[in-house]
Amino acid sequence: MSFLIDKQTLEDLNLLGKYKPNSVLGMFNKVKTAGGERLLESFFRYPLTDAELINQRAALFSKFGELNLKFPVSGKSVEAMENYLNTGTGNRFAAPAAVLGKKIALTVGISRNYNQLAESLAVTIEMLNQMSACFTKLNKLDDGIAGEEIRTACEILDAPELGWLKAAAGRQQLTLGNVMRYDNLLRFHLREKLEKVLQAVYQLDLCIAVAATARENGLVYAKALPREANLIRIDDCRHPGIKKAIGNSVMIAEKNNVLFLTGANMAGKSTFMKSFAIAVFLAHLGFPVAAAAMEFSVRDGIYTSINVPDDLQQGFSHFYAEVRRVKLVAETVSSGKSMLIIFDELFKGTNVKDAYDATLSVTEGFAAYRKCCFIISTHIIEVAAPLKERCNNLQFVYLPTIMEGQVPRYTYRLQEGVTADRHGMMIIGNEGIVELIRKKQGARSLAGT
Repeated sequence: MSFLIDKQTLEDLNLLGKYKPNSVLGMFNKVKTAGGERLLESFFRYPLTDAELINQRAALFSKFGELNLKFPVSGKSVEAMENYLNTGTGNRFAAPAAVLGKKIALTVGISRNYNQLAESLAVTIEMLNQMSACFTKLNKLDDGIAGEEIRTACEILDAPELGWLKAAAGRQQLTLGNVMRYDNLLRFHLREKLEKVLQAVYQLDLCIAVAATARENGLVYAKALPREANLIRIDDCRHPGIKKAIGNSVMIAEKNNVLFLTGANMAGKSTFMKSFAIAVFLAHLGFPVAAAAMEFSVRDGIYTSINVPDDLQQGFSHFYAEVRRVKLVAETVSSGKSMLIIFDELFKGTNVKDAYDATLSVTEGFAAYRKCCFIISTHIIEVAAPLKERCNNLQFVYLPTIMEGQVPRYTYRLQEGVTADRHGMMIIGNEGIVELIRKKQGARSLAGT
């Protein structure tokens, strides 16, 4: 079963994009190889939906964190080996003759291709020896850290047909006969097997990178629970991209599966919702999360509605884009999926009366789907009272604003209840906007007289 997540959610949470500022993928992108980077992106695009597999992967990353390993070779060495193996096309029986031809061309001063081949071969031999030593060490550890890829790589590199590897390591110059023999063996006879070795190299690269990210950022590994548990509990959940972020502890279960969030602008509502959703997403990868502890039942997917844009090409207003987003969520949850749903300020693209009615009816309707977890924020605090009367499974929380004179201060700490903060005009007044407008109006009036 594939994990449901769409482009809107990926963009809302800034999950992908290695070059995007503060992207979550970019935070973990400490890999040394292009193959490791491809594997990292693949993990991000295909979250797991099996609790056992998630816990196995998380345990693997955690063990690498305990070992505190460094990647044993350079990224350039891996790239050189990849390029070298990729030139192994054509007839393997004709390969020795081709090497001999390159040597003759070098001797008569026609071409230096032989030297390039010999150098690439030497780099590959050196890299294979270094990786063999690393894989063998991991394979001997009695803690299951050597997965199938590493065990397979060990078997390949320890095979009798590669018994010459250690003897050939470090040689400044190989004889023509050895170049012909080793080249034919590596680029042709064993090429498919060496591709499996490279896959193990990429796996090792990724494991070391994820473990290093966890160690450097104080991240922890979540525990995946069976779907039947139907809960998400996160202690001290914070945004992984914000230094010294303030965390919040939340538990959403079947009996209180809707978190109804209020608070003033700038109080931290959007950041909290993003932090929570990012943690749930990373947990489904088996990756570490920005929290003190976390356990969660596996979800079928995540849909967010935080920065829903209008669509000028199709003629969709912001409000209609919101409506279409709510419809997509309704279709998904009504199909029986177990989802995490995030709505940031439902129906902010319409008038207050319609927004009140729509927020009340939609929240009440979604609350009936106990298999799903919802976080819904709004500025329309008046809707909280009828929701309390109609639904018994809502948690009402808010992010407070503390006024210090005329200056607002935000704690970014969740509190139970519904906000009573109404400081919008005070903030506008603090910025002197009205006075600025009146001043300019007065200046224009004088200029007109």
